[in-house]
Amino acid sequence: MKRHGNLFSEITTFKNLLKAAKKAQKGKQFYPNVLKFNYNLETELLTLQEELINQTYQPGNYRTFKIFEPKPRLISAAPYRDRVVHHALCNIIIPLFEPTFIYDSYANREGFGSHKAIKRFTNFYRSSNYILQCDIKRYFPSIDHQILKSLIRRKIKCPQTLWLIDSIIDYSNAQEPVLDYFPGDDLLTPIQRKKGLPIGNLSSQFFANIYLNGLDHYIKEDIRCPKYLRYVDDFALFGDDIDFLKDAKGKIEAYLINLRLKIHPIKSQLFTTEQGANFLGFRIFNERIRVRNDNLRRSRKRLKRMQRDYNQRLVSLEKLIQRLQSWEAHLKHGNTYKLRQDIFDYWVFSTSNQSPEEK
Repeated sequence: MKRHGNLFSEITTFKNLLKAAKKAQKGKQFYPNVLKFNYNLETELLTLQEELINQTYQPGNYRTFKIFEPKPRLISAAPYRDRVVHHALCNIIIPLFEPTFIYDSYANREGFGSHKAIKRFTNFYRSSNYILQCDIKRYFPSIDHQILKSLIRRKIKCPQTLWLIDSIIDYSNAQEPVLDYFPGDDLLTPIQRKKGLPIGNLSSQFFANIYLNGLDHYIKEDIRCPKYLRYVDDFALFGDDIDFLKDAKGKIEAYLINLRLKIHPIKSQLFTTEQGANFLGFRIFNERIRVRNDNLRRSRKRLKRMQRDYNQRLVSLEKLIQRLQSWEAHLKHGNTYKLRQDIFDYWVFSTSNQSPEEK
């Protein structure tokens, strides 16, 4: 595998930092921290550039909060200037790793995404008798820093770029504890090995793809499963031979030991495609695709919140229409015509004290 050097000068150009700032603020232009940064944009970027070149840059403290839908997770938000640095780094190194990813890895990649993953999953599902569907147990909190750094070094040899990558990884805030033991561990090994990446970072999402890229190739090239796809840590193998998939599961579990990962003991199952499978908010069947009930419940909560915000003029009509169209486009990936009609007949959006033009 070719290793790349002389990347740091590209990362730290003012042009790249400006491009990174524009990406980092997308959809967040009016947030107070973004407005403050943009008020002295040139000065802020020049300061960042100087800190990076002199290697005096240090990431700031994360703001953390918990979400409970679709499942309890700790979300970490880096300071805005750090998010600019993450984008500046990813602008340069993502194109180097992108050709190494298999086609059927769909998360956090330009031109891929959840909708393409659902379509591919459905095609594989409907042309197979069996599915082995797996989920990594507590994936982001389990990513081992030492292993991740070694995987990155297979592709990058630029010392300054590796310094920046290591700084971002090392300054990751503490994640929810994971106490898993692997062959060769002593009593203290799981505590002593530093692990966990903050879910909210662009860099974390990219590193998460690198971390499981070897597994993707192992399943495609060594296990030789032609119908396979992955979305973050949710992956599935399809086929007509149940014994082949049983054997594949054992091989995958053995491979994951090298990454200090385990598949989820409950969520990872082998079953027939007659039963229906959950994937990215949908329930996939041979004849139809339905929205999962828990996903529909969360969507109704969001609609209620949008209705309230629009009524109180906290969101513009343009923004409301954009959100509704986005949600409707997502629903269209299932057999949801009647559901969409029912929902949009039920929900009425109006503002208090409307002007004549808005009525």
